[in-house]
Amino acid sequence: MLRVVFSLVTIGVVSVPAFGEQSCKPVVGHFEAGVLPPAECAGVLCTAGRVWGGLQGTYRFVMTSLQPSLAVPSIMFFTGDSVVTTRSGDLVLGTDTGSIDLGPNAGFASLITFNGGTGEQSGATGQIRLRGELDQAAGTTSGDYIGTLCTP
Repeated sequence: MLRVVFSLVTIGVVSVPAFGEQSCKPVVGHFEAGVLPPAECAGVLCTAGRVWGGLQGTYRFVMTSLQPSLAVPSIMFFTGDSVVTTRSGDLVLGTDTGSIDLGPNAGFASLITFNGGTGEQSGATGQIRLRGELDQAAGTTSGDYIGTLCTP
């Protein structure tokens, strides 16, 4: 009998969620942005625009490094910082890594790894993958994202 009671108590303890456990949700959506003029950019390149879908609001990207791929002359690798401002005014902060093709069929792919935020997004984690097109003449980008956003 003692063994049965111990087993039930153990099952109950194991099945209770840990305090502070994060709640994760899938996020899928779209984005569009424009390249900011150098006077408004403290990085190699900056964009600002909007996101909608699972994440809704505005965002700003600051490219902090750009390196040639060496294998294909038109392809570059980049890193940067992304900030999404949600409709409620909370921030979701992330580190962006990816590649961009500056050739005639310009496009890019990147991974944003969330590493914090403010308000309800404080302690945000997760990742989204972006795939987009770049209109070099217009200085605009647009595309899709998919991933997971976790908050405490």
